Amino acid sequence: MTKVDDRVLGVDEELSSGGHDIEQVQRRTVRTLLASQMCGGIGLVAGYSVTALLADDITGSKTLAGLAAASLSIGAAFASFPLARIMARGGRRPGLRTGYVLGSIGAFLCVIAAITRQFLFLPLGVALVGIGNATNMATRYAAADLAKPERRAQTIGLVVAATSIGSGFGSLVSLSVFDPIGRSFGLPDYAGSFLAGALLFLAAAAIIEVRLRPDPLVLAGGVGSGKDDTRLPFTVALTLILRSSKARLAVLAMMVSQATMVGTMTLTPLHMNDGGQSKGAISIMLFSHIMGMYALSPLVGRLADQIGRYPMLVLSGVLCVAGALWAGYTPPEGFLGITGGQTVIGLAWCFGIIAASGLLTEAFPVEQSASIQGAGDMCMMAFGAIAGISAGAIVSYRSYLDLNLAAAILGAVLVLGVLLTVVGKDRDGQSGQTPLASADQDSESGQTVFSVTPARSY
Repeated sequence: MTKVDDRVLGVDEELSSGGHDIEQVQRRTVRTLLASQMCGGIGLVAGYSVTALLADDITGSKTLAGLAAASLSIGAAFASFPLARIMARGGRRPGLRTGYVLGSIGAFLCVIAAITRQFLFLPLGVALVGIGNATNMATRYAAADLAKPERRAQTIGLVVAATSIGSGFGSLVSLSVFDPIGRSFGLPDYAGSFLAGALLFLAAAAIIEVRLRPDPLVLAGGVGSGKDDTRLPFTVALTLILRSSKARLAVLAMMVSQATMVGTMTLTPLHMNDGGQSKGAISIMLFSHIMGMYALSPLVGRLADQIGRYPMLVLSGVLCVAGALWAGYTPPEGFLGITGGQTVIGLAWCFGIIAASGLLTEAFPVEQSASIQGAGDMCMMAFGAIAGISAGAIVSYRSYLDLNLAAAILGAVLVLGVLLTVVGKDRDGQSGQTPLASADQDSESGQTVFSVTPARSY
C-alpha cells in the first residue's frame, strides 16, 4: 500500500493519521469528480442549448445570436489559465469550486437577460458559464493527479464519460422540462433552463467543497507550501510546452480536436435546417454527436494506456478527416451522412482529448502540471473560439463543404505532427523537461514514497 508523509500536505490540508492510502483517496476523488461532472454537465448544456434561441428572441439578429453562443468558448479560453493558477497555489478544490460558482453567477445573469430583455447581460453571462465549462474540462486533470501511470488515460476517460450523462440529459430536458417549469413559476421563455443550470453549477461547487478532501493535487505534491509558489506565469508555461516535443504534440492535438468539433458543429444545425430537416432530426444529430464525444471515453482511455498515446492521436486525426469529409460531401437534406459524419468527428475529439491530456500530464513534473495544463487548455479553448467565430464567415462566403474541408486539413496536420514527433523523438530525447524535484525510490518495495513530489513515469 502506497502512503504519503504528512510533510507533503499544505494549504489548509490536515491529516487525522500519519499517512493516506493513495488508492483509497483516488477512488474517493474519482467518485467525487464523477458526481460534480454530471451536475456541471447538465448545468452547462441546459443553458447553452437555449443561448442562441434566447439571443434571437431578444434581438432578432442571427449575428448577435452567434456572438452570444461564441461567448462560451471565449469565457472558457480566458478562464483556463487563471483557474490553473488558483489550483497551482491552493490545490484542485479551490480552483474547481471557484469555476463552478462563477458559472452559476453567469447562468443567473442569463436569467436576468431573459427577464429584462437586455441583450448585454446574455453574452456576459454566457462567458461566465464558459468558466463553468473550463472547470468541467479541468476535472480530467484532477482525476489524473493520483492515478497510476498505467491507468492515467483510463481514469481521465472515465471522468470525461460522466459528461455524456450530464450533457446528454441536459440536452433532452432543457426545453422539455426545465423551461416549462420556469414558465410555471412566471419566468419568461428560456429563463427556466438557465435557472436550472445556475442551481446545478452550485450543486457541483458544493460537491467539490465537501467531498474533494484531501485535495489530490496537494497530496501529489503539486502545491507549494509556505513561501514556495509552484505557479508559473503563462509565458513560462507556454515556453516549457514549446520546448517539449511531447507537450507540443499534446497541445496541438487538443487544439485540433476542439477546433474541428466546435467549428463544424456551430453551423451544422443551420445547414440541416436549410435542407428542410426537422428540429427532431437536428436534436438527434446533436445527441449522436455528444455520444460520440463522451460515451466511449472509458474504452478510449484504456486503449490509450494499452497501445500508447501516439497511435490514438493518429486515429484521432484519421477519424477527423473521415468525419469531416463524410459530413461535408453530404447534401443538407441528407440526415444519415451529416449525423454519421458529426458523430465520427465527436469520436475524433474523444480520442484526441483523452490521449493528449495523458501525454501532457506525463510530460512535466507534478509541481509544474497545473500551470502547464492551464496553459494547454487556454490554447485549446482559444483555438476553438476562433474556429467557432470563423465558421460563420467560411460558410457565408464559401460553403459548408469548405468548412469541413478545413476541418479535414486540421486532422491531417495532427497526423503529420505525430509522425514528425515520432521521427524526431530520439533526437529530442527529454528536452523541454525541467524537473524541479525527484522522488526517492523505496529499495525494498520498488514503490515511490512521495516525500516531495511523485515521479512521472512515461
